[in-house]
Amino acid sequence: MHNIDIELVEMTLDVMKYVINRITKTSPELGQPKKEEELKALVGETITSEGIGGEKAFQLFRDVLVKATVPIDHPRHLAFVPASPTRAAIMFDLVTSASSIHGAYWMEGAGGIFCENEAMHWLVSLTGMPEGSFGVFTSGGTAANLSAMVAARENWRQDPINNDRKGIIIASVGAHSSVKAMAKVMDAEILLVPSEERMDAGDLNGLFQQLTKEKQERVFAVVATAGTTNAGIIDDLDGIADFCENQNLWFHVDGAYGGGALLADSVRHLFKGIEKADSITIDPHKWLFSPYDCGAILYKNPEIAKAAHSQEGSYLEIFKDEGAHGFNPSDYQIQLTRRLRGLPLWFSLAMHGVEKYKWAVECGITLANTAGAFITKDEHVELVREPSLSCVLFRRKGWTPDDYRNWTYENHRKGFALVTPTKWKNGDEFETVARFCFINPDTTEKDILDILATMH
Repeated sequence: MHNIDIELVEMTLDVMKYVINRITKTSPELGQPKKEEELKALVGETITSEGIGGEKAFQLFRDVLVKATVPIDHPRHLAFVPASPTRAAIMFDLVTSASSIHGAYWMEGAGGIFCENEAMHWLVSLTGMPEGSFGVFTSGGTAANLSAMVAARENWRQDPINNDRKGIIIASVGAHSSVKAMAKVMDAEILLVPSEERMDAGDLNGLFQQLTKEKQERVFAVVATAGTTNAGIIDDLDGIADFCENQNLWFHVDGAYGGGALLADSVRHLFKGIEKADSITIDPHKWLFSPYDCGAILYKNPEIAKAAHSQEGSYLEIFKDEGAHGFNPSDYQIQLTRRLRGLPLWFSLAMHGVEKYKWAVECGITLANTAGAFITKDEHVELVREPSLSCVLFRRKGWTPDDYRNWTYENHRKGFALVTPTKWKNGDEFETVARFCFINPDTTEKDILDILATMH
């Protein structure tokens, strides 16, 4: 199976033909999932003792299995946080895989890690963090947030009094689900400021002052959000930074989704204070047009992260040797083995330049504001709140949660659009509402109007 033969050549041609066809489609087929038993009936046994051959396996994927998936770059995929990787980034993802580079240590991956680091320097420059700040690419926001919080807790435990204490993280109700999940993973408590709107320093201080002295001493980090996934809300980063400085707490900013908007001149002022963060999460696979999976964690003081994450082992000692000297990404986040996730971002940036990235991010913000204007004029729907970044929350007057769910499945079943409802806290109750999230510059005003028309 490692032979280079005619079957391999033919399979390579099939794959490249598929890739060229796929990346040149601006509106791919909006597939939909099938039950596992349905897929099994369609494809049969795929893993056998003798193998079914590359041609057959590829045909099953191309003609059956990929049609049971939803392409994240469809212009009417406005659910969750979609994505729209550039063609350059997609092609270089192929190059990254074909080059077979291990991206954990400089000794093995120097050239590729250099490229990643070029992209990382650019990311850091967007934030305005001080000189010496740096970071690494991760598998996504969850790994980035977890890496940051582990570094924060290990730094807190430099004080021996905290060695046997269970740490506490403070975030907001609107924080991403991964913040709560990774607190569970690292066995930390999490306290939530009870506001789904913008968390400000006053809210944060109010919660903190209600804690007992013992609990206050166990708080080691505050997580602010720069663009909530649900509504694109940016917390009071400047005020929260000052609070953290006064209380000697680690200040982490989760900008996994919203961090891409640091590029946009129209909203950059909303991020004031992000430069004071001890760590920042940004996901290039969301709003910086990279393929899955590519997150990033940035640190004001990378040495703190290195002290927390650097792994020891007899077979790893050679990587610490002077002869292998260089930047080792595995020292700064939770994963040892890693692919060079930052390479597609680097290549696309190098190819296209920063100005085109600025334009593409501004497209998402413009589309959100345009959708808001359409909704305001439409008698059947109304805004829940003003659009923020590229998110729009709105309601269909008179609809129940079942109506929203049925509408979602109907549009998806027709292969027209994937737009899903969400929950929004309205007083003491959670209301089901509709939500748009715009990332793809190929989405048009007509797409928005056509989707709204399906609610009439």
